[in-house]
Amino acid sequence: MNNRNIIACVVSAIGLAALALPGLAAQPTTIDFSGETVGAEPKSFVPVVGIWRIENDSGKTVLTVDGRQWKEGQSSAGIADKARALYGERYAEFLDRVQAYAYFPYAVMPNVENFTGGEITVRFEGLSGRIDQGAGILFNLKPNGDYLTIRANCLENNLVLWKFEKGKRSSVKWVRNTPTATKQWHELKVRISGSKIEGYLDGKLYLEDTLSQPVSGRIGLWSKADSHMYFSDYTVRVAD
Repeated sequence: MNNRNIIACVVSAIGLAALALPGLAAQPTTIDFSGETVGAEPKSFVPVVGIWRIENDSGKTVLTVDGRQWKEGQSSAGIADKARALYGERYAEFLDRVQAYAYFPYAVMPNVENFTGGEITVRFEGLSGRIDQGAGILFNLKPNGDYLTIRANCLENNLVLWKFEKGKRSSVKWVRNTPTATKQWHELKVRISGSKIEGYLDGKLYLEDTLSQPVSGRIGLWSKADSHMYFSDYTVRVAD
């Protein structure tokens, strides 16, 4: 299959995923992965960095990021075509940032082009990882590849708001002593209002910060290095 056909297939798949999801304006949208194919890449998210696939967890369909096969600098399969499907002619600029951040797996929700406020919630379980067991909500993803993420870590028991900008990572806010046991399900939530950020873990508010600029951009899921994690029930509630 040539590149043109591959791009057409990716764009078609993204379009189908968008059509399969209800509108976000009136009601929250939850992706529970129940309609996905076990063993395949997800259709409801576009893997950009790392190995993402659909699995079965005791009868429930989940999305996993499998860091057991992680190699530093490893982008997702077909990344150039996926980047072009997401950002059109600006895909080359986006790819430059992807390579700079290839230590950090992430996947993008294709049918939300510009999330500016509301809530994003996801359930996650840490399975394994010696370097990290990180689960994050990605947001503020720009066409140049810069983004923000709020993440929990089952090894470190902390909640961190990270900024990824011009190929460099820096912490915006760091909160310790946030119990996040391995091999247990947890809920991570970010609430965004303009430039104000709130981070919740298992229903408890731990993190608050005010950015220099309002949030605006794509959203998704995030992880790190050798993390092997399950994700389920990704819910987006757009502010009125």
